[in-house]
Amino acid sequence: MKVQPMKDQSPYTKDQYNMKESIAEVQIAAENWTPQRVLTWAFETFGNRVAISSAFGAEGMVLIDMASRVRKHFRLFTIDTEFLFPETHNLMDRIEEKYGIAIDRVYSLLSPEEQERSHGAALWSIDPDQCCNLRKVEPLRRKLSELSAWITSIRRDQTAVRSGARRVEWDAKFGLVKINPIVDWTSKQVWRYIHDHDVPYNELHNQDYPSIGCTHCTRAVRPGEDPRAGRWAGFAKTECGLHMIEPLPGSANQGAAKAAKFGN
Repeated sequence: MKVQPMKDQSPYTKDQYNMKESIAEVQIAAENWTPQRVLTWAFETFGNRVAISSAFGAEGMVLIDMASRVRKHFRLFTIDTEFLFPETHNLMDRIEEKYGIAIDRVYSLLSPEEQERSHGAALWSIDPDQCCNLRKVEPLRRKLSELSAWITSIRRDQTAVRSGARRVEWDAKFGLVKINPIVDWTSKQVWRYIHDHDVPYNELHNQDYPSIGCTHCTRAVRPGEDPRAGRWAGFAKTECGLHMIEPLPGSANQGAAKAAKFGN
């Protein structure tokens, strides 16, 4: 059941994609593991070739705190779109101070000014998918090419696209193992953990921002709205693209994935 740990200094080769088959048995067993056990398995199995990806939402803060209790030193990165809220930057400073870790900030190849010159002003208001691709998906793809596995804080009940996520799974889009320790948690469980363990969180959560992204594409939610209604308001869009499942062209699931992407 245990996957053979890989040495941290080993080069990242195509042979590591065989992990897709070797995690099959672990995937089944992991559904009954606690988040802490999932994290322990991830760190022991992949060593320095696994990292936590976080945008520092409530779920991400839970994961960071859990990881700090499992392993003193771990890799943590974020995709900095250069359009983040000041409150998010403030939280990052607090994380580095509290947990004694350095956040690896990953940026788009295009500065905001270069993006405007190449794609026009306020691309997020015209083609948010393209904006997300340039400022989030492409930087993530570059970062994940350095790793054998990544750890996320997604939950199944957040969006339809995430409803089928497993604790441990093969990420066909980026070609590595994807680990989702709190995938079956509810929002209530997340906030209970935050309050019980005095975990820092983004101040915007206290101002009706349950889901926080870029300044241009995030607003406070109104009473009765879905928690993610404040993201890309006015567009049939619920995902930035980082967690989209993209079947091979012509596959039976391709149409369903496309429909989910556009909220149909």
